[in-house]
Amino acid sequence: MSIRHARVPAGAHSLHIAESGDPAGRPFLFLHGWPESWRTWTGVMEAAPSGARLIAIDLPGIGASTGPSTGGSKLELASLVHGLVERLELADLTLVGHDAGGMVAYAHLRRYDTARVVIMNTVVPGVAPWDDVLRDPYVWHFGLHAVPSLPETLVRGREREYFDYFYAVLSVDPSRITPESRAAHAAAYTGTSLTAGFDLYRAFAQDEKDNAAFTDPTSTPLLYLRGDGEGSDIDAYAQGFRDAGVRDVTTATVQDAGHFAQEEQPAQVWSRIASFAG
Repeated sequence: MSIRHARVPAGAHSLHIAESGDPAGRPFLFLHGWPESWRTWTGVMEAAPSGARLIAIDLPGIGASTGPSTGGSKLELASLVHGLVERLELADLTLVGHDAGGMVAYAHLRRYDTARVVIMNTVVPGVAPWDDVLRDPYVWHFGLHAVPSLPETLVRGREREYFDYFYAVLSVDPSRITPESRAAHAAAYTGTSLTAGFDLYRAFAQDEKDNAAFTDPTSTPLLYLRGDGEGSDIDAYAQGFRDAGVRDVTTATVQDAGHFAQEEQPAQVWSRIASFAG
């Protein structure tokens, strides 16, 4: 697979994109979560046919994407993503977001016209079962990462070791996340990018308010996708989206995968996305 790298201006930002496949093909745009970079999608991009157009980005402020701080606001990040979509003229787009990238994809779904959206392995601020997740002691890192400055002090210079903990506890088989991928993700969070990553958590309270303001229903098709190893009630997530006004919700699971399904079972992930996109 040949990867083409480029920088695309989006407002005051310069977004790093990694692209493969046919530039004239049907587009799929991938948004990573924490603690990841565009590199998390390489297996999915390899599994796709050459006729599709696959684009993965570093989220603004992370990795090779540069620009002023967004404070982690998913609505502001969605605006930058939308600017990229317009500049690249991505018609009939399937927008795919994992983890915090899924939160950005949800904000984009609610604010902008999108053909279809896939949200993977995440809960969305203010959308059920958000409150239940916040009460779960196993998501202790939501609180730690939201503290100003402290997580940077604890993690800086130890990014690889800290990220490895999450790969270990959230994957069915952590060995599927390769050393090369781990190194690329750690490198993407050096310097100010480390703060941009933790800001994704610091913005949760504002994200919740922003999402609550979306009161009109939407007919944009949404696929909620997660690894079967996460063990959560996927129906509760689907119902949360429906209660929030997303009329067309379907769900699917990825077998033998945990939180990082796109790296644990990339071929399955592509198969589920391609089936949803028709």
